Amino acid sequence: MGKRIKAGLFGIGLDTYWGQFDGLLNKLNSCQERIKNRLEQSGVEVIDAGMVDTVDKAISSAGLFNKNSVDLVFLNISTYALSHTVLPLIQRIACPVIVLNLQPEKAIDYEKFNSMGDRGKMTGEWLSYCQSCVTPELASVFKRAGINYHLITGYLEEDYVWNEINDWTDACAVKNSMRNCRVGVMGHYYNGMLDVYSDLTKLAAAFGSHFELIEFGVLKNLRDKVSSDDIESKLKQFINWFEVSDECSEDDMREAALTSVALDRLAEKYRLGALAYYYEGEGDQGYEKIVTTLIPGMTLLTGRSIPVAGECEIKNVLAMKIMDSMGTGGSFSEFYGLDFNDDIVLMGHDGPAHFRIADGKVGLVPLPVFHGKPGKGLSIQMKVANGPVTILSVCESGDGKVTLLAAQGESVEGPTLQIGNTNSRYKFSISARDFIDNWSKAGPSHHCAIGVGKKASSIEKLALLLGIEFRRIC
Repeated sequence: MGKRIKAGLFGIGLDTYWGQFDGLLNKLNSCQERIKNRLEQSGVEVIDAGMVDTVDKAISSAGLFNKNSVDLVFLNISTYALSHTVLPLIQRIACPVIVLNLQPEKAIDYEKFNSMGDRGKMTGEWLSYCQSCVTPELASVFKRAGINYHLITGYLEEDYVWNEINDWTDACAVKNSMRNCRVGVMGHYYNGMLDVYSDLTKLAAAFGSHFELIEFGVLKNLRDKVSSDDIESKLKQFINWFEVSDECSEDDMREAALTSVALDRLAEKYRLGALAYYYEGEGDQGYEKIVTTLIPGMTLLTGRSIPVAGECEIKNVLAMKIMDSMGTGGSFSEFYGLDFNDDIVLMGHDGPAHFRIADGKVGLVPLPVFHGKPGKGLSIQMKVANGPVTILSVCESGDGKVTLLAAQGESVEGPTLQIGNTNSRYKFSISARDFIDNWSKAGPSHHCAIGVGKKASSIEKLALLLGIEFRRIC
């Protein structure tokens, strides 16, 4: 994923060492350069303050980070350092702090170390592995000062370490994405889905997102102004993006293309990053025509990183946006059934889907009836690609708290329902029975977002950055 974040980086050490141990500072700076290079290779813009080994440098480095509006700071423990050279810096910044307790190698080469003979050289070599010496000191000071921080312990080129670092930078990028996201809310809730009803103020406070309440008449007005050339261009896009069934009528295709153009213009008009909608248009044929031709255009928006959730499921479109911002898709879904023979959870949904997670090309097919909704028209049909998946739900509890609920599993091979919906089979580390029980008891709505890959760790870190609760089922 494109990170689009700025990270501050600084090392700490004891300035007394530099005159005592020749080459130590160069070695420590070289390790920090490796950290900087790895971060930059992942798409992070790094503001490097170098080695902070005095109080004055700590204060000036804080100014550097604030001037550049960094999103988070990596504190690289290079060797032992005095905590009074760290606290003034951390007190002066207002962003998350990730403490890197990273040795240069997995372990000291004891035989080579002990064969040096020169105890001065030996001490200098040991000090380059002395990161853990100051870790408790920093933790003690931060705790007493009421400073939140996060700690990663390992060695420099360890996969675990870089998976953790990447999870933090991913989470930070998603936090920024949510903060800058304009969420359209068009129409009204599906009447009676009490679990779907949301507190927009609480959601805005939790994610920093802006909610734009949109009249359905705006879409109708935009649709009335679409030209025949616009429709032809959109039909070509349908053919490029979808596997169009021969059963799709020309009239249905043109009506859906017309609505899709209007949806593009709606997204542009309001600068939308996500959209939740529902409408039935009862009693007005013009509106009824629109609501039965939405799915192809909504799917195209979702594929362009403007996820769309039906049934006005605002909480779930936020979950979809989180997954999309992580580069893992984020498709609207719900539980379709359980296969007790294979211990499988069946999941799917009508309405918009995400191309990024599809097994092959997304199908465009006609439906004789939209179940539970008025009319008939074009729908999508797809299966989520086999492999690891993450399921995410944004929940609101009875006391008003916003929670992120996640689970990791596998999309697996096997028969699915060919009913003009997204349909897939999922296997979890716990039984299907236990999964649906545990997931339901956590209090989500009946919808969730599906993304490919294992992203629970990044989602947990996002919750920490947002200051909201995280719960993982499996």
